[in-house]
Amino acid sequence: MISGSSLLPEHFINRELSWLEFNARVLEEAQDSTNPLLERVKFLAIFSSNLDEFFMVRVAGLREQAFGGVAAQDFTADGLSALEQLLMISQRVRQLVADQYQCWNEAILPALAQQQIQIVSPDTLEKTQRKRVTDFFRQRAFPILTPMAIDPSHPSPRFHNRGLYLAAQLHRTSGVGPANLFAVVQLPQVLPRLVPVGSLNQPLFVPLEEILAAKLPELFGGYRIEHSSTFRVTRDMDIDLLEQESDDMLESIETRLRVRQQSQAVRLEVRADMGRDMLTMLIGEEGLHQKLAIDNRTYSEVYPLHGMLDMTNLLELVQLPGKDHLREPTFVPRYPVGLRHHDDLFAEIDDQDILLHHPFDSFDPVVHFIEKAANDPDVLAIKQTLYRTSGDSSIVQALIHAAENGKHVTALVELKARFDEANNIVWARQMERAGVHVVYGFMDLKTHCKLALVVRQRGKKVRRYVHLSTGNYNPTTARLYSDLGFFTSNRLIAEDATALFNFLTGYSQGHSWKKLVVAPHDLKRRTLELIDEQTERARQGKSSYIFAKLNSLVDRKTIESLYRASQAGVSMELVVRGICCLRPGIPGLSENIEVRSIVDRFLEHSRIFVFGSGPKSQIFLSSADWMPRNFMRRVEVMFPLESADLRQHILEEIVPAYLHDNVRARILQADGHYVRAPQSADQPHLRAQHVLLDQAKMTCGDQVPISTNHEIDETAQKKKPRMNTNGRNSLGI
Repeated sequence: MISGSSLLPEHFINRELSWLEFNARVLEEAQDSTNPLLERVKFLAIFSSNLDEFFMVRVAGLREQAFGGVAAQDFTADGLSALEQLLMISQRVRQLVADQYQCWNEAILPALAQQQIQIVSPDTLEKTQRKRVTDFFRQRAFPILTPMAIDPSHPSPRFHNRGLYLAAQLHRTSGVGPANLFAVVQLPQVLPRLVPVGSLNQPLFVPLEEILAAKLPELFGGYRIEHSSTFRVTRDMDIDLLEQESDDMLESIETRLRVRQQSQAVRLEVRADMGRDMLTMLIGEEGLHQKLAIDNRTYSEVYPLHGMLDMTNLLELVQLPGKDHLREPTFVPRYPVGLRHHDDLFAEIDDQDILLHHPFDSFDPVVHFIEKAANDPDVLAIKQTLYRTSGDSSIVQALIHAAENGKHVTALVELKARFDEANNIVWARQMERAGVHVVYGFMDLKTHCKLALVVRQRGKKVRRYVHLSTGNYNPTTARLYSDLGFFTSNRLIAEDATALFNFLTGYSQGHSWKKLVVAPHDLKRRTLELIDEQTERARQGKSSYIFAKLNSLVDRKTIESLYRASQAGVSMELVVRGICCLRPGIPGLSENIEVRSIVDRFLEHSRIFVFGSGPKSQIFLSSADWMPRNFMRRVEVMFPLESADLRQHILEEIVPAYLHDNVRARILQADGHYVRAPQSADQPHLRAQHVLLDQAKMTCGDQVPISTNHEIDETAQKKKPRMNTNGRNSLGI
């Protein structure tokens, strides 16, 4: 047995390398020929988008530690220095990107061509197609483009983060100007990256950069084009938005956002055919490392690519009209029968708790909850947290409408939600103008909990209605992410919700939490306590069990607690989508822990925790992962499911679906690698998300999981509970 004091760095997996293995699993979905073709294209784009964020945040932070003397924020249990991590990241990223481009060039492009979808160069076009390209350039592109020469009188521009540029080396043939010139043209985001020149039945596209490269003589008259190539700079976007004190948080963040666009470069992507002089100039302009010798190894921040840069733009292909057979089948989310015709939603919640599993269950009831509150004359107040919202947020519009109707409306907008700061600022200003009381949380904590509270007058009594969720109030991502939402009018939860909003808006503290477990107050303590309770049960020879489904497992003390539980004999099944720093299967330490990851059509985003087995097990849902930032640097909520019906739905339908997945699940090995879940000839192939989709289809005429097992007042209407089940769990076992 290995004691906590004798844990070694090799007992932990590096956080950054674990994240890269998550993105490798995303890439595997693009490589998997059993996936519909345009779904594979989608995963290639997601892989690139994920990698962009990884460099902007994680690599940027490591780079500051390695070269700028900035201390690490979190303790690195695996013992790797920042420089060692950068070297290992660079090596692994190059392998993954090579695999990505091999997949694109050798598998996806030919498969698209077989489906009459082609991406070609301008010099392969027919006469009528060339005319379309010329018309596009002269009518749409040319008026927008800004050719930029770089010489002593035209200093180098600051290239925008993730902007795509076409660089050219020019030689003057007539007129005025330097004999030799370096110039760049930014590809405007307002133009399509893939310019259509074909027909609806036979889509044909030309990459925008290839059109511009062919038309460079028209942009730089009097010069001969010696060489051209594309490049893209990724910058440090993890700048502390509140590193200076300010009386106005919104104004401070707006200022920092402008500064962030011009921050330090952390990666340079170039076409592999870029000339040496051009490459050397770009590296010098951005202060990047190309061939830095470290311990007999070479570190480089330059990534030559064999194909089109910035595959995030491939999302333009995914929604091609008339190509439904190349995508996953569409589905209609289940909708609660009792709410379908906009019945009295508050009476429904009075009668029973309601659990929604998105995207299998419709997100419409959540929107309807806020919209109904905005229009209900009996509603006195609405309070809601907003972390990430959609560009046309119906929920935000409902809050504005409620304020215009004279209700007391409070919205806590998290301005520090990374990469959504600008969007949230827009909505914050719009709500303020409409009379919503907008607050921005804390200077040093992110408000990450998802919570809405409606206060309503019922005769002489005031009732409170609460919605809690594992995901954001975003109708768009609710169709793309798997999350759980919970409606209740439970008095104790409502009291806790009120206290939490008082804390968020007025620093009010000292409340004794009855049901909610809140970070940074006591979420970590309670999590460790729940794990330790199972450990003690195992030591006493009693039944013990832990199930956890979450996005990331990083916190060292939590991992140590799980190791102790395993050593005591607690059986643990963990579904960790992304980062996992715990090593399962180490004899004497973690042999009782299984870790699996599921990457599929929908982003697995729900957090579910089960402690114990049988009727006395404790079940919680949460907005938080087991990470230091969630425990100590965010306001998070973990909330219990106590009713028998909802517990049954979790334990007999949702949890088994994930644990029996042998199609999209990968099992984490002790060495840090993932392998596909085993499939035996005598077992059916089970894919969790398909199981849950099939369940939704079979029960689309039934009510979603609800419960009558919570406290209601004597005037609440009593209704028979209706379960979303066919009498057995959806796996048939």
